[in-house]
Amino acid sequence: MAAKPNILEILAKRIIIGDGSYMNTFEKRGYVTAGLYTPECVLEHPDAVSGLHKEFARAGADVIQAFTFHATDGMLQCSESAKNYNTSEINHAACDLARNVATLYNLLVCGGLSPTPTYTAGKGKAAVQAEFEKQCQVFKEKDVDFFIAEFFCSIEEMEWAIDVMKKYNKPIACTMRIGPVGCMDGISAGECAVRMAKRGADIVGLNCQFDYNAQLKTMKLMKDALNEAGLSPFLMMQPIGFLSPETEYLVEGYSQLPEYLLAMEPRILTRWECRDYARKVYELGVRYIGGCCGFESYHIREMAEELSEERGFRPPGKDHNLPFAAGYGQSVYEHDRQKHGRDYWMNLIPKTGRPNSAAYNSEKELIHL
Repeated sequence: MAAKPNILEILAKRIIIGDGSYMNTFEKRGYVTAGLYTPECVLEHPDAVSGLHKEFARAGADVIQAFTFHATDGMLQCSESAKNYNTSEINHAACDLARNVATLYNLLVCGGLSPTPTYTAGKGKAAVQAEFEKQCQVFKEKDVDFFIAEFFCSIEEMEWAIDVMKKYNKPIACTMRIGPVGCMDGISAGECAVRMAKRGADIVGLNCQFDYNAQLKTMKLMKDALNEAGLSPFLMMQPIGFLSPETEYLVEGYSQLPEYLLAMEPRILTRWECRDYARKVYELGVRYIGGCCGFESYHIREMAEELSEERGFRPPGKDHNLPFAAGYGQSVYEHDRQKHGRDYWMNLIPKTGRPNSAAYNSEKELIHL
């Protein structure tokens, strides 16, 4: 059996489509506790985790990310529903579930690190890195294809994570939950990108907290800074699957919305906005294109469809040979036939159906952290 290509070798040849939302999706389905957001469902409900992995695989994702978000001991101990579990058993189970599905579809497996309360509690570099080390040891044992450090808002903590990941001789992706104003340490987005690349990240980018319009602006800042520094890591973007324009220049992004996180449905991206995102981010030069909270499998599928020509293949599905809702052209209903084609859907401005709904929150309504 031929060896699976290295992710960096793949990125040198074509786009990679990432997977989407796990924590947010599982909370909606009743497998994760809102507010705590820990991944004990890999042990308690493994079939549900495998099912979502399969949804993303069939949607066209190239990567299955092990559901290890918030799986450090420091985070688990903060959660009433997860305190009886430890990092090792959750990470082992998550990696096995991801690998089983990835093998079926010949996809890559990623093991992920996320921020830990140990850092925000000021317990120091050694304590923080010890938590990351526990996870990375499992990732090595399970032979994941690459590592990712995601959802970091401190460049210092990110650098500590990179130092640990570098010991394991795997490709490293690093994404931060920052917008155009930069990170919580007061460091600009451009400098964050440069520091990640210099520290050893092979793939640099953004995930979560901001919508794709804000992340496009932030990625441009990062790309320009990397170019100026003479650095050329691959670029990666995984925004939220919602629209949140009024929080673009806030440090913590959409988490400062009154609707966060349990009333975000009116802001969910349409599948056509996902196509717009995929096209624009591709044109910016990003080559690892995925989604974070709110990105369901159908969103990932639209991105894979939008970039199918650039990738050289389409995801499976009944409209495999009928792109851009061409099936409407065959409908027996005249009002459906009028909706046939890309232009109709890409130019549609959806309405909310809520008479009392406003487009944005006022400055006064935003949650100020």
